[in-house]
This record gives sequence, structure tokens and C-alpha cells, in this order.
Amino acid sequence: MTFMPQSQNSVDPIKLEKLAEVAVRVGLQLQRGQDLVMTAPIVAMPLVRLITNHAYMAGAGLVTTFYSDEETTLARYQYGSDEGFDRASGWLYEGMAKAYQNGAARLAIAGDNPMLLSEQDPGKVGRANRANSTAYKPALEKISNFDINWNIVAYPNPSWAKVVFADDPEPIAVAKLAKAIFAASRVDLDDPVSAWREHNTNLAARSSWLNGQRFAALHFKGPGTDLTVGLADGHEWHGGASVAKNGVTCNPNIPTEEVFTTPHALRVEGHVSSTKPLSHQGTLIDNIQVRFEEGRIVEAKASRGAEVLNKVLDTDDGARRLGEVALVPHSSPISASGILFYNTLFDENASCHIALGQCYSKCFLDGAKLTQDQIKAQGGNSSLIHIDWMIGSDKVDIDGIKPDGSRVPVMRQGEWA
Repeated sequence: MTFMPQSQNSVDPIKLEKLAEVAVRVGLQLQRGQDLVMTAPIVAMPLVRLITNHAYMAGAGLVTTFYSDEETTLARYQYGSDEGFDRASGWLYEGMAKAYQNGAARLAIAGDNPMLLSEQDPGKVGRANRANSTAYKPALEKISNFDINWNIVAYPNPSWAKVVFADDPEPIAVAKLAKAIFAASRVDLDDPVSAWREHNTNLAARSSWLNGQRFAALHFKGPGTDLTVGLADGHEWHGGASVAKNGVTCNPNIPTEEVFTTPHALRVEGHVSSTKPLSHQGTLIDNIQVRFEEGRIVEAKASRGAEVLNKVLDTDDGARRLGEVALVPHSSPISASGILFYNTLFDENASCHIALGQCYSKCFLDGAKLTQDQIKAQGGNSSLIHIDWMIGSDKVDIDGIKPDGSRVPVMRQGEWA
């Protein structure tokens, strides 16, 4: 018999069922006969079971789930040998990459405790992250290149809920987080599938306007920020639903409020400050401040988690360069909720953001036809990592800069101009 915490009774079973349906029908648009590889915290088993049901009802070939567990993760730091922190399960990720190569879809359930490793040795955390990023690259490339249909949804893990709603008893914290997840994922509506169709149409309209402008760069200006982000040659904006190279239309992130594209890896100049904390693999990194020269971060500091941040930046040559820039209005539903989720899936949809590391090849005109050398030549970045962090607020203005140097207002005080 599987034990589930009492606080799981705080999660509305009807809305959880709707979330599972949205994950399969909207997030993945899983195809008949297609296999599914799923990863999840073990406490998310109620959602895993519902998603598995909906996947098989949609005609899935085989659903395979890999679970993580916070206690066993901590055991490694408490009892593991020092040399073990330079190792990762490459065989597992090679298997995942092979599954994706053979046509499997990918679904991840987010919900890990954002503070899980906050008391552990930052050196060990950094080494483990680097080893894991290296081992994960064969699978990550299939995802970041949109070879497959993939999706991320979230589950209200009690340990995560207690970080977000620290002053509430666990059952109330879980109920509040569940309600927030369901609202952001649009499953609190009568017809979530139709709601997502309308939302995707709106995001596509924003992307179309930006693509029509053909900006050479974006200029961000606000407290602690004066940053010019050059855009890759032949870049293309996307938002909401995307067509993967296998021909399947998917919503990679649920929720999503962003439109995004690829920066030029060599054309980022200036300084920028984070506007929300970054939770990265169990470490909270707060008040990030970095300075770019010729596309590369040459100076970085943070009031919390600085050692882990700098180890992340040293992962490889591409880790100090940008792979994504995304625009989100400050009035987005997630921002309007007033909740700091300590989870990038949500917090990035409350704020404009940038991502360190790997670019998305799909964010180029005819990206599916471009080779890796062509993507690099057009300014696309390559790295073992892809880490989003938030730089937008109601105090940040954004201009689009045309090739002739003229400027077009894009956002004022965090809203579309």
C-alpha cells in the first residue's frame, strides 16, 4: 500500500483530473501509439496516475515514469562519498534520449522543494549539477531542439507549499498552492481546453507583431538594469502552442504567459538585476546582479546562493551567455496573484526573463532545417544548461531597436506599450 501525506486531501480531485486531461490533450497532444516518458516527485503520484489514465485513453503506446524523492536526494549529501558528486546516471539519460529519438513524448511534473539543498555544501551541489547537466545533454538536446512534443505541469508538493505559504499549517498551505496552480493552469474554468485555445491565439498575435517588427535588439531599462540584448540573425518569436519537429502541436509549459525568442550570443551588453529569486535544483539564488560584455557575463554576484550561481556559470563556455529572452506583462495572472512560487515554471510567467545557456533552435526562421553550425553562425548559443531568471517588473521599460537604430516602445512600466 502506498502512503500519501494527509495534506494531499487538500487537493481538489476534480481540478486535479482536469489538470491531467489538459497535460495530455493540450500540453502534449499525445498521439495514438506514442510512448510517454514521465518524471515526477514521488508525492505527485496522484497526478501521475491520472495523467497515465488519460494518456492510455488517448491511445498511448507505453507510459514509463521515473520518480524522485527528497529524502533519498538528501541522503546523498549526508552519507555519499565525495568523489560521487562528480557522477550522474548517464545511462538513464542516454535511454531517455533514445526513447525521444524513437518518437516518445516527454512530460515532467514540477514541484520539488525549492529549499531542499539550501543547507548542503554549495561545492557539492555545484559539482552534482554540472555532472547531471553533462549527462543530461543528449536528452536535453531532443527537448530544446523541439524534436518531440513535451510538456511541464506542476503538483502541490507539501514541502514546496510550506515554502510558498510559510505561515500556514501544511494542509492549508497545500490547499492554497493547489488553488494557485489550478488557476494559473486554467483548470479552474468550465472548459480548460477551449480556454487554452483562446489563450494560445492571443500569444500567437503578440508573437506575430514582434516578428513583423524585425528588431535587431531589445533595450531593458529599470532599477539596477540597463541591458541591450541583441537578437539572433533570423530570429523568430514564439509563444503558447508550438509545432515540434515531429509535427505535433504542443504547449511545452503549463502555465505559460510568455512570448520568447533567441538572443545573439555575442551581442549582449550592460548590466541587469533579477526581480525575483531563482530556485535552481534545491538552491535559492536571490538578488542576482550580472554584467555582460560582448555577450558574456564578466561579473556576477548574488545576496544569496552566489557560490552556486558562479559554479553554474562555469558549467561550460555557453553558460555565461544567453539562450532565451522572453516578454511577459506585469499584469499577467501569475503576477497579479501576488504569489512568489519559488519555481521557475510559474515565476517566469510573472515577469520578463532571460535564460542562461542553450538556445531553442525553433526560435529561428526555418529553424527545423538549420544545422547546429548554422544556428551558431546566426548567433544561437550552445550549453549544457538552460536556466531562466526574472528581470521584469512594473518599473522596467523595454524598447525594440531596429537595424537602423530607431526605437519602438515595446513595454512601459511592465505593460505592452
